[in-house]
Amino acid sequence: MTNLDHGDPGDAPTVPPPLTEIVNANRPSAAEEARTAAASTNMGTLATLTKDGDPWASFVTYGLVGGAPVLCVSHMAEHGRNLARDPRASIAIVAPGPQSDPLASTRITLAGHVERPEGEELAAAREAHLAAVPAARIYIDFSDFSLWVLRVQRVRWVGGYGRMDSATAEAYAEALPDPITPSAGRAIAHLNDDHADALVAMAQKLGGFPDATAATCVGADRYGLDLDVTTPRGRAMTRAGFSSPLNSSDELRSATVGLTQQARQV
Repeated sequence: MTNLDHGDPGDAPTVPPPLTEIVNANRPSAAEEARTAAASTNMGTLATLTKDGDPWASFVTYGLVGGAPVLCVSHMAEHGRNLARDPRASIAIVAPGPQSDPLASTRITLAGHVERPEGEELAAAREAHLAAVPAARIYIDFSDFSLWVLRVQRVRWVGGYGRMDSATAEAYAEALPDPITPSAGRAIAHLNDDHADALVAMAQKLGGFPDATAATCVGADRYGLDLDVTTPRGRAMTRAGFSSPLNSSDELRSATVGLTQQARQV
């Protein structure tokens, strides 16, 4: 028997396609996904270059000013000396999530160069870092620590297996974090525990899978719900989109009720 490589067509599981048109497949752009991931935590892995040009990865904390990470770094740390010598840097950020498989988690890479903020930006950067990392108040004003702002020039978003895209620096700067995703965990658990029949109706009538026998909500954002669908043809992912984008988490319950009613009327 020949061992199949990852790139061989026969090595990948067959994913059943929708049988009918998805009613509303709107979802966040890569820039919006990246902004949401960046705002979901205050920790990341910073990549800098040593004096020999070797990559150097370090655990760091950060705040955000308009989506740009604000670092508070000691000159005694190797990555601090690296930044002072060569401003090129990137930061990898993994969004918190319940996935048992780390590679199914949402993560982003923001790449560019760092600069020392000055004037009004320095004050804004200091407050942004302290808002995200309150413990930094102990050391932020020490003489060996400096604030750096990462000027983002390249953005890469990965939403799990088979979901990835790039965004321009301009699109990332203009995007806003999603108001639903960070606090959607309890609502998702409630849907799965108490409204499994409604999720199946959404998958069948709105998500393009009339043969769905089960559906699980695996994500929510301002545009709709991500559904993991089970059919006799196999498992697939689909989308149940809200009639209009949500502006706050307070609107999520009524929006999901609206989806249920829509699915049962189709």
